Amino acid sequence: MKLLPSGLFCLFLFSNAELSAQSLRIPSSQLSFLQRAPDARSAAMGEAGVALSADANATFWNASKLSFADKDFCASVSYLPWLRKVVPEMWQGYGSAYKKLPNGQAVALSFNYMNNAEVDFPAYANFRFYEANQSAISGTYSRRLGNNFSMGFTLKYIASRLTENVLLNGIELRNAQTTAGDLSVYYRKQFTSETTGEEVTWSLGAVLSNVGGKINYGKGTETNDFLPTTLKVGGGFSFTKNGDHRFNFILDAIKLMVPTPQYALNVNNKPMLSGVLGSFTDAPGGFREEMQEVALAAGGEYWYKDVLALRGGYFGENKNKGNLKYFTAGAGLRILKKYSADFAYLFPVEQGSPLTQTFRLTASVHL
Repeated sequence: MKLLPSGLFCLFLFSNAELSAQSLRIPSSQLSFLQRAPDARSAAMGEAGVALSADANATFWNASKLSFADKDFCASVSYLPWLRKVVPEMWQGYGSAYKKLPNGQAVALSFNYMNNAEVDFPAYANFRFYEANQSAISGTYSRRLGNNFSMGFTLKYIASRLTENVLLNGIELRNAQTTAGDLSVYYRKQFTSETTGEEVTWSLGAVLSNVGGKINYGKGTETNDFLPTTLKVGGGFSFTKNGDHRFNFILDAIKLMVPTPQYALNVNNKPMLSGVLGSFTDAPGGFREEMQEVALAAGGEYWYKDVLALRGGYFGENKNKGNLKYFTAGAGLRILKKYSADFAYLFPVEQGSPLTQTFRLTASVHL
């Protein structure tokens, strides 16, 4: 599918949906692919994962968890067709791998790629056909700072090729690039009964992701857009009586830390730091409206003998702040204790949602 020149495309590039959301005051930002849950395990659990047990996709959810990973090495790849009812060719891929080191350390690499479909502007002689895409490559370091506590840091290089270097309607379009970082913490406390074999684990985590410089697509666009800086805080609970049956439950609270749109005011003109920090207090409706900007994600997971997993969850936003609501479900299978495959499917609450038929596939190897 070729995207043709239209006001919709220009809006996609430059408005951050802010123009259409002014009256609703919905915070938004460019590079939304950096927020999207890439892996099928967490996606099936309501797209929550900050305090979930560690796997290779902790590079996205909470890098500090890698210090507590059970396996010495793990690699994973995920595939997500995005908005397939609207643009069938649009998809996202995510690959990650980690390696544990001595003294409670771990390092990891990940690559996040978004294919935004093909773009063709035949009416403009100086605008050649190309494939729009966005990507981020990340390096991660995690270290345990005690028996139950760890921290992690991730550095990202982000490239956005939504356009070519060309003059279009008086705007000099160009590719964009920037850098960003994630800072995360994780706490896990495990209790095991030597007599009954019962095991209970509590976990807490927090991650501040995509903190970095603004991004700009060229002269004439007037502003530098905020990255999707996001604060996630989560908790988890895990229980097994004898190892044959394990139940995991998680809950995340998510806050997009960008300025709240306000009428007749271009909030993207704010400096990066003041815009991010001020996102806790800038809603015109005060504290009540600030709380409406917090989305909740919750999910559960059942494992049978660490071989077969069944999952379900729910994600919800306030009706005044996007009103995005959907249920999720999925399953996972481990083969020969080294290989695993996971699947997740999304069920929007709203009929006719463009998210209908959204699914994710993940394959992993554990060594």
